[in-house]
Amino acid sequence: MTKQSKPLNESSPAATLQNIPFSSNAIRLSLSDWFIVLAVCAILLTIVPALWDRIEKTANPIDFRLPYQLGEDYWSFSRDCRQFSQGRETLVIGDSVIWGHYVPAEQTLSHYLNQIHGGQNFVNLGVDGIHPAALSGLLRYYGKAISHKNIILHFNPLWLSSAQHDLQAHKEFSFNHPKLVPQFFPRIPSYRETFSNRLGIAASRHLPFSGWVNHLHITCFDGLDIPSWTIEHPYQNPLTEITLGSSISDDDFKYDQISWYDRDISKRDLEWVELATSFQWYCFKKSIEVLQKRDNRVFIVVGPFNEHLLNEKSLFVYQEIKVKIETWFRHNEIDYYIPLLLPSEYYADASHPLGEGYAMLAEQLYANESFASEILNSPVPGLENR
Repeated sequence: MTKQSKPLNESSPAATLQNIPFSSNAIRLSLSDWFIVLAVCAILLTIVPALWDRIEKTANPIDFRLPYQLGEDYWSFSRDCRQFSQGRETLVIGDSVIWGHYVPAEQTLSHYLNQIHGGQNFVNLGVDGIHPAALSGLLRYYGKAISHKNIILHFNPLWLSSAQHDLQAHKEFSFNHPKLVPQFFPRIPSYRETFSNRLGIAASRHLPFSGWVNHLHITCFDGLDIPSWTIEHPYQNPLTEITLGSSISDDDFKYDQISWYDRDISKRDLEWVELATSFQWYCFKKSIEVLQKRDNRVFIVVGPFNEHLLNEKSLFVYQEIKVKIETWFRHNEIDYYIPLLLPSEYYADASHPLGEGYAMLAEQLYANESFASEILNSPVPGLENR
């Protein structure tokens, strides 16, 4: 015989627990309620960054460039692209050579181009440390506003000077702007990041809220997330740190204007990679493709690389690479200029000119026929449709 269980007394604790549907929550959301909550959250996540973009105070000086401390603030870069893409200015885009790593803003290439031309016709949108693999991601995801513009795009041959610079090395090492490089394909051997972090980075590129939060971390919390900041400032209210205007300016960066030989830099035997297999060159071509698909007129400036620094063997290989680069531009009908070698004392290192070097480079560009016809004397593409 099977033993029959006694019926529960309705007033017993066990019966009371059985009458509770599934939890002790005071408020339970139905499926339609959850859709409403998600819709409200989505709206807030979209509206807050857009609203902040409108109300935050920004200062755009005559010789504008993104402050050094905001180099990884891609939300600010995106905002600058929207602002400067509305007018007739020519955008000058590239790495620290365009940004002007060893000179103040009033000695950059864009400054001297403006000085020769007269007026503010060239805008410095360089980003310090932005190698071609990162530049491609920066333009693709954060430079969407750049369309129907005249563009001067810089290519720095330094990124071909070794397998490590070209991101081909298999040994893990830290490089600039990892959040901008391809996270899954093509694979970068030296880039070691967990799958979950890669997935989060890829998703954040399409979420304005994520970029805005990073902007607050950089401008208001010394680059730290709020939990880390509160650990270092346990008696301060983080809300009081949030302001509608960044205190970061280009004046916070220190410049060391010394020529390369005064730095005791010896001549180098660089291990150049093959152009045909270079990952950085592949990514640079992708940047050109992105800009052209958005109806921009692109003019390429290669270098000026400091050939004085190279030994005879390395110089010979570099000259061959320049020929191959030039051949590719001609074959693809892309306007370009490879500057003449600057005087040795006008270089700070392997690829960065000093102020005098930028002034000479600007003069060379103005004397170049392709630059005059494609940039100086050509209307902004599609301006009549704006």
